[in-house]
Amino acid sequence: MIVEIGLLGCGTVGSGVVELMNRRQGKIADMTGLRPVIKRILVRRVDKPRDVDLPTGILTDNPDDVLNDPSIRIVIETIGGIEPARTYILQAIAAGKHVVTANKDLIAVHGAEILDAAERHGVDVFYEAAVGGAIPLIRPLTEQMTANEISSLLGIINGTTNYILTQMTDTGADFADALADAQRLGYAEADPSSDVDGLDAARKLAILASIAFHARVTLDDVRVAGIRSISAEDVRFADELGCVIKLLATGSDREGVLSLHVRPALVSKRHPLAHVSGPFNALFVHGDAAGDLMFFGRGAGSLPTASSVLGDVIEVLRVIRLGVSGRVSRMYLPNKRVDPLDLAPARYYLRLTAADKPGVFAAIASIFGVDNVSMETVLQKRGRGNAADIVIVTHETAPGPLSHVVQGLRALPQVEAVHNVLPVVEAPE
Repeated sequence: MIVEIGLLGCGTVGSGVVELMNRRQGKIADMTGLRPVIKRILVRRVDKPRDVDLPTGILTDNPDDVLNDPSIRIVIETIGGIEPARTYILQAIAAGKHVVTANKDLIAVHGAEILDAAERHGVDVFYEAAVGGAIPLIRPLTEQMTANEISSLLGIINGTTNYILTQMTDTGADFADALADAQRLGYAEADPSSDVDGLDAARKLAILASIAFHARVTLDDVRVAGIRSISAEDVRFADELGCVIKLLATGSDREGVLSLHVRPALVSKRHPLAHVSGPFNALFVHGDAAGDLMFFGRGAGSLPTASSVLGDVIEVLRVIRLGVSGRVSRMYLPNKRVDPLDLAPARYYLRLTAADKPGVFAAIASIFGVDNVSMETVLQKRGRGNAADIVIVTHETAPGPLSHVVQGLRALPQVEAVHNVLPVVEAPE
């Protein structure tokens, strides 16, 4: 039996879906008893050259050819962005079609609306590819780990920033040069803001946290800082301290109070995440029964992302075969309080530039003493002119006292600048 599919978009991911489906069509039929066939593909320009072989007449620039065709039972969305993807998906759901999407922006911002609509119309929406590319994350969290109380998420979930930081670590390049290299290789867009400012990772964290912590999490709940402030000096100091710098997505659920952050951090070289290099992604999940689990793989790319999309298509085919449509609903989620600050004390790295003359460090130390924040490690290097670069790593401290220390340092006339304040992540025990 043939199940006809409509594909929205035929760019990088859409082309990968077509290529992989052509390869796996027979195997999918053997697995499910149903043969998926892409009937129509919506594109902006029908006459544009494509990197994949397509049957004549399969392309259309009219969305109604996909969304209003009663023979199409599954719609795959790969166009990205919020609109018109949201409108198209809601129209497909209203027409009784199942939806598979790779659109993290849409799920992070309008996921509740889309899943509620799917529940009303008795269809399913799957979005494994929206978060980890080829890495299976959504289904393990929604199925295999549901017997656990998940207390924390910790991961590298943006390949562009991980590539940039890896280049800075391996070659000593500054941020601008590493970014230019990532753009030349296609890892970064011409406008890299979504990646380097942490927004892409924040959207993914909002999706993961809502599932892992069984709570309604929105993008506004995530505090975000990107990597533009990370310099070659920070990378060198981190190495001297036995660490590397990574853009980390962190989430915790402590007795029903959530803390959600995307920010750069020093990661101990003994931590497995320190060795996740280049465009690869990884996620640590801690469950009370399972303990620590780590998911690792390629977080983006044509075929890696297409593999997750096609995995969702296979799941929809099983849904159709078994006649159990409408079983995917995750909207019965409570609201939990989100604390904008970290609840757990942590060690912190501070890098500042100060006047290189007697009495300056004593003034700096007094600021720490006032708020009872203890220094664990101090590094000092001569900077430009009469300035010194000073790095201080604290003992564990709460965010409140640390914030007071930073305010005090910035008010000192001898301190020229506080460049970075980053958490330090230890290796798991």
